[in-house]
Amino acid sequence: MVKMKEEKERKIVLTKPLTIDSESNSDAYKAPNLLQRMLSLFKNVRPGSDLTRFQLPPLFNLPKSQLQCYGESVYCTGSDLLSMCNNGESPIDRFISVVAWTISTTRPVTFGVAPYNPILGETHHVSKGNLNVLLEQISHHPPVAALHATDEKENIEMIWCQRPDPKFNGTSVEAKVHGIRQLKLLNHGETYEMNCPHLLLRIFPVTSADWSGTVTIRCQETGIVAELSYRSSSSFLGIGGNHRVIKGKILDSSSLKVLYEVDGHWDRVVKLKDTNNKEVRVIYDAKEFLSGLETPKLKDSEVLKILLSTSFYTQCVCTSNNQTLCSNSECVVSCFPDFDMRFYVHQSVWPTESAHVWGELSEAILRKDWEKAREAKLEIEERQRKLLKERESKGETWVSKHFVVSNNKEGWECSPIQNTVPAAPITAQ
Repeated sequence: MVKMKEEKERKIVLTKPLTIDSESNSDAYKAPNLLQRMLSLFKNVRPGSDLTRFQLPPLFNLPKSQLQCYGESVYCTGSDLLSMCNNGESPIDRFISVVAWTISTTRPVTFGVAPYNPILGETHHVSKGNLNVLLEQISHHPPVAALHATDEKENIEMIWCQRPDPKFNGTSVEAKVHGIRQLKLLNHGETYEMNCPHLLLRIFPVTSADWSGTVTIRCQETGIVAELSYRSSSSFLGIGGNHRVIKGKILDSSSLKVLYEVDGHWDRVVKLKDTNNKEVRVIYDAKEFLSGLETPKLKDSEVLKILLSTSFYTQCVCTSNNQTLCSNSECVVSCFPDFDMRFYVHQSVWPTESAHVWGELSEAILRKDWEKAREAKLEIEERQRKLLKERESKGETWVSKHFVVSNNKEGWECSPIQNTVPAAPITAQ
């Protein structure tokens, strides 16, 4: 039976990824002037306070979830850096490519707005080419996100488990990101482990948003290590200075010999200097990898898969024998005017998908309909409180659908239940 247009459409809202040219992009979401509102927002918050339970009004939200921001850093790139990591001829060549890929996961943030804090069990599932990426919010308090990504063609796997820990420091907000990221190049038997820089939002004397701290990248099998320092320097009263700087080194951990020096800006160009022959080359150009990124899309090919499981294919007048589905999905609308293609596309998206969970709220924010945004956010929060009460009354504990999760003295750890991530109905360009 064919679903018709009167069926209520699910709201699935996808937005542009955060890129280095977001500030000059007229289509990207722009934050209102929020400094005065931020001061009033934090006036009753004491320095050192934990902000993980701090509720932001919709005016302070980006129209996307934190899971989407994590995912974008993996699947939204202008070039295939992961293939470059895999195709390096020597261990040091592959390690240098991994350093460049790690830098590419650092994305600009906008002062004054933050993504939604994902609800428990929320997922984000996107494909780009052969790379399939799946994220799940495995804890709400504290907020912990898990990521699993696989590329079966390149034989690459990624596993992340991250817990942001934001604190208010009086004149700034610092969000330390705890957890380890793993990148596995299975063809070479190499596993790279790395941490994430911290996010620093300065309120005084000049507002700014930047990444800071030291990122360590380590390959246990080869003994090669990189130390990357994210930093910014400001001149008098915070005006001017050198921002988004990255400096570091690549060394052999067995001898502690520095092999290369890293220097540049993570939102511009990063260069590598060979300490042996003094040769300098560019290993990362942000314009090449992070400019002109497009909004992910729902793929129409998923519609055909869904229709194959319905009785529709026996009714299509475009088929010659009434047994084979016509490969032209546009004929569906011409043969059946009441058929709504969007319904079938939306049905292929999980109910837990970020773009669906926050669809109503994101749409209201983009329209600057703040009353509707407040209603949509309140509805989500009340639904989560109700589900929590129901679990507590039944003595039930929430269990992840996609990861085996543990929390011990070493921190949060997760391992994917499935060996590979399936293709997603949402695709990145």
